[in-house]
Amino acid sequence: METPSTGASAKYRLGFCLVPEFSAIAFISAVDTLRLANQLSNEKIYSWDCYSIDGKPAKSSAGIEFSVQGKISEMPALPIVFTCSGINIRNHTSPQLIAALRRMASHGSELGAICTATYVLAKAGLINDHRCTIHWENLSGFREEFPELDITSELFEIDRNRYTCAGGTASLDMMLSLVSSHTSHELSVSIADQLIYHRIRESSERQRMELRARLGISHPKLLGAIACMEDNLEEPLSCSDLATEVGLSTRQLERLFQKYLEHSPTRYYLGLRLDRARYLLTQTSLPIIEVALACGFVSASHFSKCHREHFGRTPSEERRTRH
Repeated sequence: METPSTGASAKYRLGFCLVPEFSAIAFISAVDTLRLANQLSNEKIYSWDCYSIDGKPAKSSAGIEFSVQGKISEMPALPIVFTCSGINIRNHTSPQLIAALRRMASHGSELGAICTATYVLAKAGLINDHRCTIHWENLSGFREEFPELDITSELFEIDRNRYTCAGGTASLDMMLSLVSSHTSHELSVSIADQLIYHRIRESSERQRMELRARLGISHPKLLGAIACMEDNLEEPLSCSDLATEVGLSTRQLERLFQKYLEHSPTRYYLGLRLDRARYLLTQTSLPIIEVALACGFVSASHFSKCHREHFGRTPSEERRTRH
């Protein structure tokens, strides 16, 4: 798929660094917003060029190739540069990419990250004093690896000359906000209309669907208990504490879980903790014992036993199969 440059005479020039296995929907949502800003205003407000690590077509996580203008190392000093990534970001954060972004920053470029690319900016030391966000699936591991950063769970963050977003359609909301600040709110609304996007979301809106929609259940006490579980993975609450939190007896809570989820609260809670552990094993370099502790397990041996029973492989095997 071609992504031709729209020329250098626009008011705002942007560069996109396409990291292998980047999210196509997040990238296209961003670029199409810029294209429509030009089309609807009948004016060349934006131009953009795309670059890859080696100058060859960049392949998205869906296997679709996008043409580029050259290597990231050859990118000229552009006013705004976005890095676009997706899965396996740790494996694709190369020294060449970090060097190119640091060079852009030294030239005064505004830097942005789409989807998991916030990780790249963090590794390059380019968001040390800025608020940032990342896809919800990466949040826990990102916080573990960069505890000194100001990390939020917002849909997107615009903090002075740094732009980060959660990926997916969040890049559309971020770009609509950018267009609004560069031009007018009316133009961003017109773009949303063209995209049949019924509501422009604020940066502070939640990334994930509400529990009610995600789980397909509506019992408020049960939803409250699960929310408590998700908020307390590192230091798990006892079943009696969970019941107290939502105003039920332990027996009532157990009946609710069995009726709606066909699991005991303890078993469901363990699954949440193991899912988080699995992500940390495959997407971070944390030692296994640190993963265990971050997910509420008191020892590596107990964690290994639970992981093997749940997923059919040990934590060490899990890590090897995903790299």
